[in-house]
Amino acid sequence: METIYLDHAATTPVAPEVIEAMLPYFTEHFGNPNGIYSVSRRAKQALEESRQRVAEFFHCKVTEVVFTGGGSESDNMAIKGVALAQQGKGRHLITTQIEHHAVLHACQALGKQGYEVTYLPVDATGLVTPEQVREAIRDDTILVSVMYANNEVGTVEPIAEIGAVCREEGVLFHTDAVQAVGQVDCQVEALNVDLLSCSAHKLYGPKGVGATYVRRGTKLLPLIDGGGQERNRRSGTENVAGIVGMATALDLAEQHQAAGETVRIQQLRDRLIEGIGERVPQVRLNGHPTKRLPNNVNFCIQYIEGEGVLLGLDMSGICASSGSACTSGSLDPSHVLLAMGIPHERAHGSLRLSLGVHSTEAQVDTVLEVLPKVVERLRQLSPLYDPKTQTATKLAEAFRQRAESGEFEHAGDHDHDLEDAEG
Repeated sequence: METIYLDHAATTPVAPEVIEAMLPYFTEHFGNPNGIYSVSRRAKQALEESRQRVAEFFHCKVTEVVFTGGGSESDNMAIKGVALAQQGKGRHLITTQIEHHAVLHACQALGKQGYEVTYLPVDATGLVTPEQVREAIRDDTILVSVMYANNEVGTVEPIAEIGAVCREEGVLFHTDAVQAVGQVDCQVEALNVDLLSCSAHKLYGPKGVGATYVRRGTKLLPLIDGGGQERNRRSGTENVAGIVGMATALDLAEQHQAAGETVRIQQLRDRLIEGIGERVPQVRLNGHPTKRLPNNVNFCIQYIEGEGVLLGLDMSGICASSGSACTSGSLDPSHVLLAMGIPHERAHGSLRLSLGVHSTEAQVDTVLEVLPKVVERLRQLSPLYDPKTQTATKLAEAFRQRAESGEFEHAGDHDHDLEDAEG
């Protein structure tokens, strides 16, 4: 049975070209780039050549590229680093309710240290507007952080316009571009950003390596102190092999875009969206219908749990993901979907399919054949769905009313509430 991998938003397979480029730096070119002898100088050369390639991708200066251990570190570096450096000016930050947890938790940590954070709401498609940002900026605002593209629903935010507002107001602007890099244009000057975070493993590079673009002149205190590597921005011996792999992955991303790969993937995305809408009743497309990543498909499927869909798809060799945090032992629905106004009970039935360079029409057609059967089977077993009327049962309606009333806040209460409703 062929494995159909449709979870590229979670991670991607490392491209063969990337592996080939990295291998020498595990063996003959293994030196610490901070030494002075020939083995170290070769590693240092590879490090700086990679930095140049990354800078060319983002259209920035080589001195503005800081290598990190991944996207989460890059986000924390930007947010906490600016907050610590700018606290003399103010202690107010602005972000959105749908950010990745690397941003949200970094802001929450600052909140415990006396900073104040404004979490902007989004509309039903996941968009935040430049006007919202402008209205939220205060005299003591030191940073705005808005993700470029949402990792769950794929909505692409108006980053350049938000950045222009921040420039006018004299406030630093950071964007978490982990999902956007390799998918949409990421030239930092055009985006009006002061800081940008990215991660290699989202674009066919290795895990454990990322980068932060830090505009020249931006004050930023390091999170990691030590030997003063990365121009005193991030201490620690650089992951030379990983950095070489990241630069190679970015080169491949440009090649894919030039070859029309983004357009091909977007066509597969639209085929999936249209096919699911036609073949699976009672579904809702999440995210903006047009302002979305070319590889992202996200639906809420009524009357069933997303985890059940994932298990059903996995039995047919299809890898996907859900908005529910099932891997952590929590059944709480996605904070992104809730922020978009999707009801608690519907948010539980979320399904994300994210395509990649190896995705094919045949794979999409297989999904469109398998998914309706999985959904139908689960709905036949669901106490929330009446197969005769293809509508919600009284139990589902009772659950909805109690969720809307705020009687319970966590999905962990779900089973107990269903038992009570049945009684």
